Amino acid sequence: MNSTTFDDAGIYRLDRHRALVQTVDFFTPIVDDPFSYGQIAAANSLSDIFAMGGRPLTALNIVGFPTDLVRPRVIAAILRGGLAKAAEVGCAIIGGHSIRNPEPIYGLAVTGLIDVRRLTTNANARPGDVLVLTKPLGTGIATTAIKRGAASRPLQKKVIALMSKVNTVGAELAELRLVRAATDVTGYGLMGHLISLCRASGVSAEVHTSAVPMISDEIVDLIEQGCVPGGSRENLVATTVAVDWGKTDEPQRILLTDAQTSGGLLLCVPEAKLEKVLGILRQRRTPCAAVIGRISARRSRRPLICVKG
Repeated sequence: MNSTTFDDAGIYRLDRHRALVQTVDFFTPIVDDPFSYGQIAAANSLSDIFAMGGRPLTALNIVGFPTDLVRPRVIAAILRGGLAKAAEVGCAIIGGHSIRNPEPIYGLAVTGLIDVRRLTTNANARPGDVLVLTKPLGTGIATTAIKRGAASRPLQKKVIALMSKVNTVGAELAELRLVRAATDVTGYGLMGHLISLCRASGVSAEVHTSAVPMISDEIVDLIEQGCVPGGSRENLVATTVAVDWGKTDEPQRILLTDAQTSGGLLLCVPEAKLEKVLGILRQRRTPCAAVIGRISARRSRRPLICVKG
């Protein structure tokens, strides 16, 4: 993580215009199918590069398994999933490292290349920027339901496809200089990542819950059934000092703080460029292109973010 902007990837300048962008991420299985798990973990790792406007070049596998419990063919399927997803975006997996571990882990250490003139950090948002989200929320709730056997087959299929989709469009938007700031939405949930963006940029924000998309209406039922990961509940508690939740109910708050795996991009778009950005997102068939709020001038006192209906 970049220590000055709290971005998820670090930048190492090579010359006047070019820099390396580097990140690492891995996690335990969140779905049963090993190939899908490999795809999701790889997409999640690659997204940090795209969120900052870079293009991935190479990656290293990070693998840990209890060898007495997990068969080699399962490990091979996971690695094939990661390889397929990396190949999809032109990233070469050139090696890696494996260890024995009490529970399975898999992910990638990724190196990409970026033009420093087109870098999209989370520290450049400006008042008036429109907030655009490229994937619906609810993956943490859905994957918890999958583990408990409470998710429907259609929801399982939908959430796996969603988490497997790479945020390639982030690099395209940065290269066209259409986005002022960006972050991907992952473990800290939408509100956690927006708080970091606001702090890094010295701004505040408004979010409209009615505009925030979720994966399926089934998500609300799952929240009411208690299918909420511990990380999401922790995120909700952590946001209380920075968010004015207004009249939102608990399910809405949980959705907005749900810990996402391989979530979408949260883009800060100058209003004059909004229609062009939305057009590109639709052309690239991003899961959604939702206008969910706006950046405002920094308030003299907390909260940083106001949530409205």
